[in-house]
Amino acid sequence: MARDLSQLRVEIDTVDRELLKLLNQRATLANEVGDIKRAEGSTVFRPEREAQVINGLQQANPGPLKGQNVATIWREIMSACRALEAPQRVAYLGPAGTFSEQAAVQFFGSSIEHVPCVSLDEVFQAATAGTADFGVVPVENNSEGVVTRSLDLLLQSPLHIIGETSLLVRHHLLRRAATIDGVEAVLAHPQALAQCQNWLNKHLPDAERRAVASNAEGARLAGEHPDWAAIASERAGSAFGLHIAAHAIQDDPFNRTRFAVICLPQVLEAPQASGRDCVSLVVSVPNRPGAVHDILVPLKQHGVSMTRFESRPARSGQWEYYFFIDVEGHPSQPHVAAALADLRSLCAFYKVLGTYPVAD
Repeated sequence: MARDLSQLRVEIDTVDRELLKLLNQRATLANEVGDIKRAEGSTVFRPEREAQVINGLQQANPGPLKGQNVATIWREIMSACRALEAPQRVAYLGPAGTFSEQAAVQFFGSSIEHVPCVSLDEVFQAATAGTADFGVVPVENNSEGVVTRSLDLLLQSPLHIIGETSLLVRHHLLRRAATIDGVEAVLAHPQALAQCQNWLNKHLPDAERRAVASNAEGARLAGEHPDWAAIASERAGSAFGLHIAAHAIQDDPFNRTRFAVICLPQVLEAPQASGRDCVSLVVSVPNRPGAVHDILVPLKQHGVSMTRFESRPARSGQWEYYFFIDVEGHPSQPHVAAALADLRSLCAFYKVLGTYPVAD
């Protein structure tokens, strides 16, 4: 006999109370773990451990919850338990409502202390000076390529990458009115303007395109001017009381941005192997024929896959370049260690930017 709605609600209430009891048991265990870590002087946050926990639960998941739902739920559970030990201060490009804030919450969970910054430079400064424990910065978009300022700052900074997260980006046109009629200027971060240029060319060809420090800053300004619109997230629209005048205006329907999570080595050392890891490094080679080819040979010889290769001018005036490289694996794996050692012997400059678990 089928159960009616009232019976199902009673059963859901019973399960909810049991879940609450179990979550508090988990929080009590997390507090005990925190006591041990404090006594040992070890770090609270271990991204490779959390990645292993989530991956294990996803593999054991019998359904009907989807794997991504499991990841989201447990990340919040771990975030709340972690905050009982010590809440993380996380810097990102602000103000509230940016995709960077969304990426920070997606990686750490919502139980963090928010440190919004006015520029990428300030995010790096906050994490370096100790105003924040961690920073979250965009490094790559699948349609517009690398975020060059982030790469330049990673090259110069003592911070290293300890994690990454990938965000499916949905750009909306936001304004005080609910339509696109009468828009005189569109405000957004330069990357967002570039990612929506086809839509803008078709629907708002005469509107001025004005670059601002962040999409959320554009949303804030659009809230003050009835003839302005912003390209930003639904989160930013809610934060500044704006209507979505046009939904999902990005040119690429699968638009994704990859974010790096950074900190000082003394805050968190390089994570241990999680089973799905990446090493990011930057190198330069002597300016001679075949030099770039030569640095790729050790990776092939030792069976290490390269997942990214980007060049940036060294600004030396000599037409020299830095090469940003991502490779699969962890330095604790012998074949990865051997490949990196051989690669380093060929470089005029060599810096590991970070070792970290790969995002789903």
